[in-house]
Order: sequence, then C-alpha cells, then structure tokens
Amino acid sequence: MPIYDKSTSQLMAEYLKENLKAGEATDKDTIIRWFRENYPKIKSNTIWCHIVKFTTNHRTRVHYSATPKNDYLFQLPDKSLRLYNPETDPKPIYTLDDPPPEVKVSPEENGTSEFAYESHLRDYLKDHLHIIEPGLKLYRDEEDDTITGVEFECGGRRLDILAVDRERNYVVIELKVSRGYDRTIGQLLRYRAWVRKELANGSRVRGIIIAKSISPDLKMAADEIDGIDLYEYDLSIELRKA
Repeated sequence: MPIYDKSTSQLMAEYLKENLKAGEATDKDTIIRWFRENYPKIKSNTIWCHIVKFTTNHRTRVHYSATPKNDYLFQLPDKSLRLYNPETDPKPIYTLDDPPPEVKVSPEENGTSEFAYESHLRDYLKDHLHIIEPGLKLYRDEEDDTITGVEFECGGRRLDILAVDRERNYVVIELKVSRGYDRTIGQLLRYRAWVRKELANGSRVRGIIIAKSISPDLKMAADEIDGIDLYEYDLSIELRKA
C-alpha cells in the first residue's frame, strides 16, 4: 500500500518530468535527497530500487517488473543519469535473454553437476526457497511488490537474494556457483549489516551461503559467527524412456 496519496512510482515519474531536462545529468544521491526532503516516510532503499526500475539500461530492472511506462532514465558510463532518449539510446531492457557478462562460468564441461552460471542458480532458488527451509519467501517491498529481493540493491551493491522467513526475519542469501571460500563471509556480513541498518527495524537478520562446495576455511570462519548457515547444492537429472 502507498504510504502517501501517490505511489513511489508515480512520485518518481512526476519528479523526473518536473526536475530533469533533456540532456541534463543527475545522480542517484540527488534523487534520493529530494525524496527524503519531500517524502521522508519512503525508505531510501525503496527509492533506490525505483531508480533502477526507471533506468532503461540497468539489467536489474528486469527483477522489478519494469515496463515501457517506467522508461525514464539512461545510465551513463560514469554512473550519472539523464533522461532516456528513445531515438538515440539502445532499446530498454525488459528481459535477460543472455547471461550478464559478470556471471561466473563453471570450468566444468557439459554433464557437470554444477549450474553453469551464478544467475541460473539464483533464478532457480528464488522460485524454490522452500527447499532451503520451510516458509522462506522472497522479499517484496511493502509498498510496491514489484520490487523484489532478487539482485537486491543495497548501498550501491547487489546481494543475490533477500528473503524473509516465517517469523518475518530477514535472510541474506549469498550464492557461489562453484566453490565457496572464506572471503565470502566478508560479503555476507556487509550485506547483512546494511539490511539490519536500513530495513530490519529491529528484526533479526540471518545469512546463508550456498555453493557447490564449501571450503574448510569458510566452514571454520562461519563457525565463529552467529546467524550464518552454509549449504552445498547438487544437481541430478533422471531420464525415462518416452
């Protein structure tokens, strides 16, 4: 439900129409600051995610159900933003037909029991969170449920999956398509701290690391920190004659 008379999407569209001229650049901090001054009840992360949703060349927007009515911004190489120009800019991103360039490819050949791309593991788990634990659900923004916990924006970084357990506690899930090493703990703790500060409002925040294999160093490090669980995944395919 919208906090104000208008939804964040409506307010974002109005702000961009009224405050940004063609060819003029702005940045995320400027937009967030305007919302804080004029609509202080809207969480900074909700604003951040809407900026992503409205940015035509931001790949994460596909997880926020972006449509042509959200095609307002274009991100430049220096991360600044300007109004989208349909005549000169590339077509907006609505789907991920190809794996993003930064995903990690498994070194194994065909027939491996690993996912080939981290995005494949993420996209499978987001629809099957119950296999991690009963009652685990994908996070959705309380005002706009098109903003989900997939590639969740948190302070300029993106965590793989943000979920909520059946006790309404937050669960930060970090994925490694192949082997999980102890440095993964640092990533997870950074994301967990951000969620605790910006979203949790007193709720507990747990962490889960899922990898094809967990290194001994990672197991040792995780044993020293409360609220972190480790999982290894495996794939299997069964064929039957038609």
